[in-house]
Amino acid sequence: MFFIDTIELEGLGNRHYLAGGRDTAVAVDPPRDFDQVMAAAARRGVRISHVVETHIHNDYVTGGLELARVTGAAYLVPAGADVSFARVPVGDGDTVTLDSGLELRAVATPGHTPHHTSYVLREGGVPVAAFTGGSLLISTVGRPDLVEPRLTERLARAQHASAHRLAAELPDETPVLPTHGFGSFCSSAQAEGDATTIGKEKTGNAALTQDVDSFVAQLLAGLDDIPAYYAHMGPANAGGPAPVDLTPPAVADADEIAARLAAGEWVVDLRNRVAFARGHVAGSFNFEADGKIATYLAWMIPWGKPVTLLAESPEQLAAAQRELVRVGIDRPAAAVTGTPGQWVPEGGRPASFARSTFAGLAERGTDGVVVLDVRRGSERAAGHIEGSAHIPIHELHKRLAEVPAGTVWVHCAGGMRAAIAASLLDASGRDVVAVDDGFDAATAAGLTVVTG
Repeated sequence: MFFIDTIELEGLGNRHYLAGGRDTAVAVDPPRDFDQVMAAAARRGVRISHVVETHIHNDYVTGGLELARVTGAAYLVPAGADVSFARVPVGDGDTVTLDSGLELRAVATPGHTPHHTSYVLREGGVPVAAFTGGSLLISTVGRPDLVEPRLTERLARAQHASAHRLAAELPDETPVLPTHGFGSFCSSAQAEGDATTIGKEKTGNAALTQDVDSFVAQLLAGLDDIPAYYAHMGPANAGGPAPVDLTPPAVADADEIAARLAAGEWVVDLRNRVAFARGHVAGSFNFEADGKIATYLAWMIPWGKPVTLLAESPEQLAAAQRELVRVGIDRPAAAVTGTPGQWVPEGGRPASFARSTFAGLAERGTDGVVVLDVRRGSERAAGHIEGSAHIPIHELHKRLAEVPAGTVWVHCAGGMRAAIAASLLDASGRDVVAVDDGFDAATAAGLTVVTG
């Protein structure tokens, strides 16, 4: 009997997998911190004999190369991928034996990247699962625009063809196990549901229900902004990532924190947004450790700029450090745990700002204040507060001078991005109120919401 273990990376919106039989297994698309897949193999009592990549990833740093080195596994990478390290090149139709009666077959599925490859797990020659990476996702497909603008339309058409190939070659009951699509920006649309099969995708995935021209037009029209750090992930993965280092950073005291802020470095407070608003080091930014810290911090920070982390506990610090190495932010310049009172120089006091809701904004009224929407353009088009200004969160740190004068009531869709934005505005000396509320509450509060 075969097994498949699914390992979630909630922060990045990805999954990776361990699949195998009685003695050996394959790791599919492992992240840089691969201890979870090693632990899964230990629990199963199996040896990792193969590590496979569906493609050169654009949204995280892979752990595949190092995992293969540590375990002695064969490292399978699509033959068309231009990499600078030794690997086993995989072509369409290639098969490898994983365990007794269990094999993995490579299926060329270009679209997300030109070299993208899916892997079909077969037991006794019968397909039992398809690891589809960034090709066929749950109710959608992977983005085709992450490689080169000139290739985007061609890759979108390839996505359509690849989805149809999988649908034609695999039984309807075959589970589809993608890497992306659970909140990842590699997905071309929000995935619906938690599990799927080839049969389900045939009835609900636009790649399988629309003709190619309609599909491509809809797909390209719906593409949103790409996180800036994606530009660094592909080259890092093609070059061969260095082993991960999760040892604790150097400890910073209050004077060092102040000095780093004065030097223009980023000091990031990992605590929840309620605690940050109540009290924080003036000039620090709030990226919640429990939010999508890897995505938004890596998206916004100038690449390579030193970052100091402030956390309420060693556990919170370690978790954030793990999230950040997955996207290439390897070593914090310094870090400290404790409370804001311990992080400000002697004689100083923590800063603070107000929090409210859409009902609070409606009660205050929008006259005489700036309502700043930091959601993405596609979100705003679906409905926004009349008269509000708009700067997407990932652009705000470069466009602070464009925010109109006055007290700024900043909101997003749920509160997390508004908290980041409020911290940026507060650090720049603006009077700010963070709206910590779901956007659906805006209409209920009596605010005028318009579309377009």
